[in-house]
Amino acid sequence: MYNFDRIINRSGTNSLKWDIKKEELPMWVADMDFEVSDEIVKALEERVKNHIYGYNIVPDEWYESYIAWWKNRHQYEIKKEWLIFSTGVVPSISSVVRRVTSPGEKVLVQTPVYNIFFNSICNNGRYVLESQLVYKDGKYSIDFSDLEKKLSDPQTTLMILCNPHNPIGKIWDKDTLSKIGDLCYKHNVLVLSDEIHCDLTKPGCDYVPFQSVSDVCKYNSIACLAPTKTFNIAGLQTSAVCIPNKKIYDKVYRGINNDEIAEPNTFAIQAAIAAFTKGGIWLDELREYIEKNKLIVKEYISRELPMLHLVDSDATYLLWIDCGKVTNNSIELTDFIRKQTGLFLSNGSQYGDSGKKFIRMNIACPKEILIDGLNRFKLGITSYEKRR
Repeated sequence: MYNFDRIINRSGTNSLKWDIKKEELPMWVADMDFEVSDEIVKALEERVKNHIYGYNIVPDEWYESYIAWWKNRHQYEIKKEWLIFSTGVVPSISSVVRRVTSPGEKVLVQTPVYNIFFNSICNNGRYVLESQLVYKDGKYSIDFSDLEKKLSDPQTTLMILCNPHNPIGKIWDKDTLSKIGDLCYKHNVLVLSDEIHCDLTKPGCDYVPFQSVSDVCKYNSIACLAPTKTFNIAGLQTSAVCIPNKKIYDKVYRGINNDEIAEPNTFAIQAAIAAFTKGGIWLDELREYIEKNKLIVKEYISRELPMLHLVDSDATYLLWIDCGKVTNNSIELTDFIRKQTGLFLSNGSQYGDSGKKFIRMNIACPKEILIDGLNRFKLGITSYEKRR
């Protein structure tokens, strides 16, 4: 039994999340406030004991750990020759954008979506093409008519799929993924599936690997996989790219190596192997804890902040909250809440134009911290309303 209630002081650790004022509470960036599993810590301690931290290779055990995890957890058979080590999902996405598209072409994303996708596209001289998800009755769905119209644009050559979807926490089902795959193939658009949140699903729910859906999906796609979000080891910079299509594999392999993101640091391999071979029990308990936190937030908002709507989610520890009855300016709202209460949240505008009235809240923290955050949230919302 792992203790997810334990509060860890992360100040003084050069933490991006916690490099804030003393009285502030960060519930923004996707970084958990839980201790890494004992099994991963032990593997790293064993490596530290060697006292020499030179260059590293990618051993067979690394490939085997990914293959076994996806087979046992997600019923998807990955082959060794499909996998490429990379230092992170975001560096991989940027490298893929540079390698499989040309400057001036369009990369399609379904918004609201992870904001760093925009950076990977725009910083490389490509254009973001948004196909906005349909938000109706507090739920999200895909406008396939709009999606196909934009995929059919001759300048659209790549689609970045978020599976499961951040920030709305939606798991795309097999039929939906199949339809996306068929449309992309029809219009000669390659799919890049970011599956970094795939293991952070609601207990009893599982995600569907995009490549497992059909041969069309398998051979017209690139999947980005990693243990980093799941096991809270993002700072160790370890991930994988999975590409069954040999022609696409060779192109991306050259890009990953040319961009110098194919060499593991001293701890990246050990952490990934330990996570995927020994982290299952820890993960299952974590998912139960996160689900309880979600229920706490849902009940709190229903009771104390009925003017807000919490979008139901089956994946991630990131909650998407509709503040439309309070304001359509989430930048102003989150800035106000932070100044008034110290609570640091993510404004929805950064996830696309359709996110302007939403905020994103990270609830991967001990219950005591969550309650503190919710009380600050209530104070911020009520204070904001009074000033109108």
